[in-house]
Amino acid sequence: MITALIRRLAEMVFVMVGISVMVFLIFFATPGSDPAARIAGRNATQEAVAQVRVDFGFDRPLPVQYVLMMKRLFVDRDLKSFVNRGQNVIPQVLEATPITLSLVFGAAVLWVIGGLAVGVIAAATQGSLIDRTLMVLALIGVSMPVFWFGEVMNLLSQARFHDTWLFSWVPALGYKPLSEDPWGWFKTLVIPWFSLAVLYIGIYGRVLRANLVEAYQEDFIRTARAKGLSPARVMLRHALRTSLIPFITMFGLDFGVLVGGSALLTEVVFGLNGIGRLTYIALQNLDLPMILATVIYASFFVVLANAVVDFIYIFVDPRMREA
Repeated sequence: MITALIRRLAEMVFVMVGISVMVFLIFFATPGSDPAARIAGRNATQEAVAQVRVDFGFDRPLPVQYVLMMKRLFVDRDLKSFVNRGQNVIPQVLEATPITLSLVFGAAVLWVIGGLAVGVIAAATQGSLIDRTLMVLALIGVSMPVFWFGEVMNLLSQARFHDTWLFSWVPALGYKPLSEDPWGWFKTLVIPWFSLAVLYIGIYGRVLRANLVEAYQEDFIRTARAKGLSPARVMLRHALRTSLIPFITMFGLDFGVLVGGSALLTEVVFGLNGIGRLTYIALQNLDLPMILATVIYASFFVVLANAVVDFIYIFVDPRMREA
Protein backbone atom coordinates (compact mmCIF):
# COMPACT_ATOMS: atom_id res chain seq x y z
CA MET A 1 0.00 0.00 0.00
CA ILE A 2 2.81 2.42 0.88
CA THR A 3 4.41 1.83 -2.51
CA ALA A 4 1.15 2.56 -4.29
CA LEU A 5 0.68 5.79 -2.31
CA ILE A 6 4.21 6.96 -3.07
CA ARG A 7 3.74 6.17 -6.76
CA ARG A 8 0.49 8.15 -6.89
CA LEU A 9 2.17 11.09 -5.14
CA ALA A 10 5.07 11.04 -7.60
CA GLU A 11 2.62 10.97 -10.50
CA MET A 12 0.80 13.98 -9.04
CA VAL A 13 4.03 15.99 -8.82
CA PHE A 14 4.98 15.00 -12.38
CA VAL A 15 1.58 16.06 -13.72
CA MET A 16 1.78 19.40 -11.91
CA VAL A 17 5.20 20.14 -13.38
CA GLY A 18 3.95 19.21 -16.85
CA ILE A 19 0.91 21.46 -16.48
CA SER A 20 3.04 24.40 -15.34
CA VAL A 21 5.33 23.96 -18.35
CA MET A 22 2.42 23.80 -20.79
CA VAL A 23 0.69 26.82 -19.27
CA PHE A 24 3.91 28.82 -19.37
CA LEU A 25 4.58 27.92 -23.01
CA ILE A 26 1.03 28.80 -24.06
CA PHE A 27 1.03 32.14 -22.29
CA PHE A 28 4.60 33.33 -22.75
CA ALA A 29 6.22 31.40 -25.61
CA THR A 30 3.61 31.68 -28.35
CA PRO A 31 5.35 32.40 -31.67
CA GLY A 32 4.72 35.84 -33.11
CA SER A 33 3.72 37.54 -29.86
CA ASP A 34 5.65 39.62 -27.36
CA PRO A 35 4.85 38.44 -23.82
CA ALA A 36 6.30 41.65 -22.37
CA ALA A 37 3.83 43.76 -24.38
CA ARG A 38 0.93 41.49 -23.39
CA ILE A 39 1.77 41.71 -19.70
CA ALA A 40 2.28 45.48 -19.83
CA GLY A 41 -1.30 45.83 -21.07
CA ARG A 42 -3.02 47.94 -23.67
CA ASN A 43 -1.55 51.32 -24.61
CA ALA A 44 1.64 50.64 -22.60
CA THR A 45 4.65 52.82 -23.34
CA GLN A 46 7.87 51.42 -24.75
CA GLU A 47 9.57 52.13 -21.42
CA ALA A 48 6.96 50.05 -19.57
CA VAL A 49 7.34 47.17 -22.03
CA ALA A 50 11.13 47.29 -21.64
CA GLN A 51 10.76 47.24 -17.86
CA VAL A 52 8.50 44.20 -17.98
CA ARG A 53 10.93 42.42 -20.33
CA VAL A 54 13.77 42.90 -17.87
CA ASP A 55 11.74 42.19 -14.71
CA PHE A 56 10.32 38.92 -16.05
CA GLY A 57 13.56 37.83 -17.76
CA PHE A 58 12.08 37.72 -21.25
CA ASP A 59 15.48 38.78 -22.62
CA ARG A 60 16.95 35.48 -21.41
CA PRO A 61 16.68 31.87 -22.71
CA LEU A 62 13.27 30.17 -22.45
CA PRO A 63 14.19 27.62 -19.72
CA VAL A 64 15.52 30.48 -17.58
CA GLN A 65 12.28 32.39 -18.15
CA TYR A 66 10.28 29.39 -16.91
CA VAL A 67 12.42 28.95 -13.79
CA LEU A 68 12.21 32.66 -12.97
CA MET A 69 8.43 32.66 -13.46
CA MET A 70 7.91 29.64 -11.20
CA LYS A 71 10.27 31.18 -8.63
CA ARG A 72 8.18 34.35 -8.64
CA LEU A 73 5.01 32.31 -8.34
CA PHE A 74 5.92 29.75 -5.67
CA VAL A 75 9.07 30.94 -3.86
CA ASP A 76 9.26 34.73 -3.82
CA ARG A 77 5.50 35.23 -4.33
CA ASP A 78 6.22 38.63 -5.88
CA LEU A 79 4.52 38.07 -9.24
CA LYS A 80 3.05 41.44 -10.13
CA SER A 81 0.17 42.49 -12.32
CA PHE A 82 1.05 45.47 -14.51
CA VAL A 83 -2.60 45.78 -15.57
CA ASN A 84 -3.60 46.44 -11.95
CA ARG A 85 -0.84 48.96 -11.21
CA GLY A 86 1.76 46.51 -10.02
CA GLN A 87 -0.37 44.69 -7.44
CA ASN A 88 0.98 41.37 -6.22
CA VAL A 89 -0.95 38.46 -7.70
CA ILE A 90 -0.45 35.84 -4.99
CA PRO A 91 -2.08 37.81 -2.13
CA GLN A 92 -5.18 38.32 -4.27
CA VAL A 93 -5.35 34.59 -5.04
CA LEU A 94 -4.83 33.69 -1.38
CA GLU A 95 -7.54 36.15 -0.36
CA ALA A 96 -10.02 34.65 -2.83
CA THR A 97 -9.20 31.01 -2.01
CA PRO A 98 -11.08 30.75 1.35
CA ILE A 99 -14.21 32.17 -0.29
CA THR A 100 -14.26 29.54 -3.02
CA LEU A 101 -13.31 26.75 -0.59
CA SER A 102 -16.10 27.79 1.79
CA LEU A 103 -18.62 27.80 -1.04
CA VAL A 104 -17.61 24.45 -2.54
CA PHE A 105 -17.04 22.59 0.75
CA GLY A 106 -20.48 23.51 2.06
CA ALA A 107 -22.18 22.68 -1.22
CA ALA A 108 -20.27 19.39 -1.40
CA VAL A 109 -21.55 18.31 2.02
CA LEU A 110 -25.11 19.00 0.88
CA TRP A 111 -24.85 17.28 -2.48
CA VAL A 112 -23.09 14.18 -1.09
CA ILE A 113 -25.69 13.71 1.65
CA GLY A 114 -28.54 14.56 -0.72
CA GLY A 115 -27.19 12.40 -3.54
CA LEU A 116 -26.73 9.41 -1.24
CA ALA A 117 -30.21 9.82 0.21
CA VAL A 118 -31.91 10.18 -3.17
CA GLY A 119 -29.99 7.28 -4.74
CA VAL A 120 -30.45 4.84 -1.86
CA ILE A 121 -34.14 5.61 -1.27
CA ALA A 122 -34.95 5.46 -5.00
CA ALA A 123 -33.13 2.16 -5.44
CA ALA A 124 -34.72 0.65 -2.32
CA THR A 125 -38.18 1.61 -3.61
CA GLN A 126 -37.51 0.79 -7.26
CA GLY A 127 -40.59 1.08 -9.43
CA SER A 128 -42.72 2.70 -6.74
CA LEU A 129 -44.25 6.18 -6.65
CA ILE A 130 -41.45 7.34 -4.33
CA ASP A 131 -38.83 6.20 -6.82
CA ARG A 132 -40.49 7.95 -9.75
CA THR A 133 -41.06 11.13 -7.74
CA LEU A 134 -37.43 11.32 -6.63
CA MET A 135 -36.18 10.75 -10.17
CA VAL A 136 -38.46 13.49 -11.53
CA LEU A 137 -37.24 15.91 -8.86
CA ALA A 138 -33.63 14.92 -9.60
CA LEU A 139 -34.20 15.54 -13.31
CA ILE A 140 -35.66 18.98 -12.52
CA GLY A 141 -32.60 19.77 -10.41
CA VAL A 142 -30.25 18.73 -13.19
CA SER A 143 -32.18 20.77 -15.75
CA MET A 144 -32.10 24.09 -13.86
CA PRO A 145 -29.09 26.29 -14.74
CA VAL A 146 -27.13 27.33 -11.66
CA PHE A 147 -27.20 31.04 -12.48
CA TRP A 148 -30.98 30.98 -13.07
CA PHE A 149 -31.74 29.08 -9.88
CA GLY A 150 -29.38 31.36 -7.97
CA GLU A 151 -31.18 34.43 -9.25
CA VAL A 152 -34.54 32.90 -8.28
CA MET A 153 -33.21 32.23 -4.78
CA ASN A 154 -31.96 35.83 -4.62
CA LEU A 155 -35.35 37.11 -5.71
CA LEU A 156 -37.08 35.10 -3.00
CA SER A 157 -34.60 35.64 -0.16
CA GLN A 158 -33.38 39.18 -0.87
CA ALA A 159 -36.51 40.87 -2.21
CA ARG A 160 -39.90 39.18 -2.44
CA PHE A 161 -39.94 37.36 0.93
CA HIS A 162 -37.01 38.99 2.72
CA ASP A 163 -39.24 40.66 5.29
CA THR A 164 -41.07 37.44 6.17
CA TRP A 165 -40.07 34.92 8.84
CA LEU A 166 -38.83 32.57 6.13
CA PHE A 167 -35.92 34.72 4.88
CA SER A 168 -35.65 37.62 7.33
CA TRP A 169 -32.40 36.10 8.66
CA VAL A 170 -30.69 36.20 5.22
CA PRO A 171 -28.01 38.97 5.13
CA ALA A 172 -27.08 41.10 2.14
CA LEU A 173 -25.06 39.55 -0.67
CA GLY A 174 -21.37 39.18 0.04
CA TYR A 175 -19.02 37.17 2.23
CA LYS A 176 -18.08 37.24 5.90
CA PRO A 177 -14.89 35.41 7.00
CA LEU A 178 -15.38 32.37 9.18
CA SER A 179 -12.71 33.53 11.63
CA GLU A 180 -14.45 36.87 12.24
CA ASP A 181 -18.12 35.89 12.35
CA PRO A 182 -18.91 32.14 12.13
CA TRP A 183 -22.68 32.64 12.29
CA GLY A 184 -22.56 35.43 9.71
CA TRP A 185 -20.34 33.22 7.52
CA PHE A 186 -22.95 30.47 7.65
CA LYS A 187 -25.86 32.79 6.92
CA THR A 188 -24.16 34.38 3.89
CA LEU A 189 -23.33 30.99 2.37
CA VAL A 190 -26.29 28.74 3.13
CA ILE A 191 -28.36 29.97 0.15
CA PRO A 192 -25.37 29.75 -2.28
CA TRP A 193 -24.63 26.26 -0.93
CA PHE A 194 -28.15 25.11 -1.65
CA SER A 195 -28.24 26.77 -5.08
CA LEU A 196 -25.00 25.08 -6.15
CA ALA A 197 -25.82 21.70 -4.58
CA VAL A 198 -29.24 21.20 -6.20
CA LEU A 199 -27.72 20.40 -9.61
CA TYR A 200 -25.29 17.85 -8.18
CA ILE A 201 -27.84 16.22 -5.91
CA GLY A 202 -29.86 15.42 -9.03
CA ILE A 203 -26.85 14.09 -10.95
CA TYR A 204 -25.39 12.03 -8.11
CA GLY A 205 -28.76 10.67 -7.03
CA ARG A 206 -29.61 9.41 -10.52
CA VAL A 207 -26.15 7.89 -11.06
CA LEU A 208 -26.13 6.16 -7.68
CA ARG A 209 -29.62 4.75 -8.21
CA ALA A 210 -28.59 3.29 -11.57
CA ASN A 211 -25.46 1.73 -10.03
CA LEU A 212 -27.43 0.26 -7.14
CA VAL A 213 -30.09 -1.22 -9.44
CA GLU A 214 -27.32 -2.80 -11.50
CA ALA A 215 -25.56 -4.11 -8.38
CA TYR A 216 -28.76 -5.83 -7.24
CA GLN A 217 -28.52 -8.05 -10.33
CA GLU A 218 -25.11 -9.42 -9.30
CA ASP A 219 -24.56 -12.88 -7.83
CA PHE A 220 -23.04 -11.65 -4.56
CA ILE A 221 -26.29 -9.80 -3.78
CA ARG A 222 -28.31 -12.93 -4.40
CA THR A 223 -25.93 -14.84 -2.12
CA ALA A 224 -26.30 -12.21 0.63
CA ARG A 225 -30.08 -12.44 0.37
CA ALA A 226 -29.95 -16.24 0.43
CA LYS A 227 -28.02 -16.06 3.71
CA GLY A 228 -30.99 -14.27 5.24
CA LEU A 229 -29.40 -10.85 5.63
CA SER A 230 -31.82 -7.98 6.18
CA PRO A 231 -32.60 -5.69 3.20
CA ALA A 232 -30.91 -2.77 4.98
CA ARG A 233 -27.73 -4.78 5.52
CA VAL A 234 -27.70 -5.99 1.92
CA MET A 235 -28.10 -2.41 0.73
CA LEU A 236 -25.58 -0.68 2.99
CA ARG A 237 -22.91 -3.35 3.42
CA HIS A 238 -22.90 -4.92 -0.03
CA ALA A 239 -24.69 -3.06 -2.82
CA LEU A 240 -23.82 0.49 -1.72
CA ARG A 241 -20.14 -0.22 -1.18
CA THR A 242 -19.58 -1.48 -4.70
CA SER A 243 -21.72 1.29 -6.19
CA LEU A 244 -19.75 4.10 -4.55
CA ILE A 245 -16.72 3.82 -6.86
CA PRO A 246 -18.30 5.89 -9.70
CA PHE A 247 -19.76 8.21 -7.03
CA ILE A 248 -16.29 8.86 -5.58
CA THR A 249 -14.82 9.38 -9.05
CA MET A 250 -17.44 11.97 -9.94
CA PHE A 251 -17.02 13.74 -6.62
CA GLY A 252 -13.25 14.05 -7.04
CA LEU A 253 -13.55 15.52 -10.52
CA ASP A 254 -16.43 17.87 -9.71
CA PHE A 255 -14.95 19.11 -6.45
CA GLY A 256 -11.55 19.85 -7.99
CA VAL A 257 -13.04 21.66 -10.97
CA LEU A 258 -15.40 23.74 -8.82
CA VAL A 259 -12.65 24.79 -6.41
CA GLY A 260 -10.50 25.57 -9.43
CA GLY A 261 -12.96 28.21 -10.62
CA SER A 262 -15.98 26.50 -12.16
CA ALA A 263 -18.17 27.89 -9.38
CA LEU A 264 -17.89 31.23 -11.21
CA LEU A 265 -21.61 31.63 -11.92
CA THR A 266 -22.56 31.01 -8.30
CA GLU A 267 -19.90 33.47 -7.13
CA VAL A 268 -21.11 36.15 -9.53
CA VAL A 269 -24.79 35.71 -8.65
CA PHE A 270 -24.17 35.91 -4.89
CA GLY A 271 -21.43 38.55 -4.93
CA LEU A 272 -18.65 36.22 -3.75
CA ASN A 273 -15.19 37.35 -4.86
CA GLY A 274 -13.72 33.88 -5.19
CA ILE A 275 -11.25 32.32 -7.61
CA GLY A 276 -13.77 32.02 -10.45
CA ARG A 277 -14.69 35.70 -10.31
CA LEU A 278 -11.01 36.66 -10.01
CA THR A 279 -10.19 34.64 -13.14
CA TYR A 280 -13.12 36.14 -15.02
CA ILE A 281 -11.97 39.70 -14.27
CA ALA A 282 -8.38 38.81 -15.26
CA LEU A 283 -9.59 37.40 -18.58
CA GLN A 284 -11.51 40.59 -19.29
CA ASN A 285 -8.37 42.68 -18.66
CA LEU A 286 -5.95 40.19 -20.28
CA ASP A 287 -4.01 40.15 -17.01
CA LEU A 288 -1.57 37.34 -17.87
CA PRO A 289 0.20 37.02 -14.50
CA MET A 290 -3.16 36.72 -12.74
CA ILE A 291 -4.45 34.23 -15.33
CA LEU A 292 -1.25 32.20 -14.97
CA ALA A 293 -1.61 32.07 -11.18
CA THR A 294 -5.30 31.13 -11.22
CA VAL A 295 -4.90 28.52 -13.98
CA ILE A 296 -2.05 26.78 -12.13
CA TYR A 297 -4.05 27.06 -8.91
CA ALA A 298 -7.06 25.46 -10.62
CA SER A 299 -4.97 22.66 -12.13
CA PHE A 300 -3.40 22.00 -8.73
CA PHE A 301 -6.78 21.40 -7.12
CA VAL A 302 -7.99 19.20 -9.98
CA VAL A 303 -4.83 17.05 -9.78
CA LEU A 304 -4.98 16.99 -5.97
CA ALA A 305 -8.64 15.94 -6.01
CA ASN A 306 -7.86 13.09 -8.42
CA ALA A 307 -4.93 12.01 -6.26
CA VAL A 308 -7.19 11.93 -3.19
CA VAL A 309 -9.67 9.80 -5.16
CA ASP A 310 -6.83 7.40 -6.03
CA PHE A 311 -5.84 7.22 -2.37
CA ILE A 312 -9.45 6.43 -1.40
CA TYR A 313 -9.53 3.71 -4.06
CA ILE A 314 -6.44 2.13 -2.52
CA PHE A 315 -8.15 1.91 0.87
CA VAL A 316 -11.58 0.88 -0.44
CA ASP A 317 -10.56 -1.59 -3.16
CA PRO A 318 -7.64 -3.93 -2.34
CA ARG A 319 -7.17 -4.65 -6.04
CA MET A 320 -5.94 -1.08 -6.55
CA ARG A 321 -3.00 -1.68 -4.22
CA GLU A 322 -1.43 -3.89 -6.85
CA ALA A 323 -2.18 -1.52 -9.77
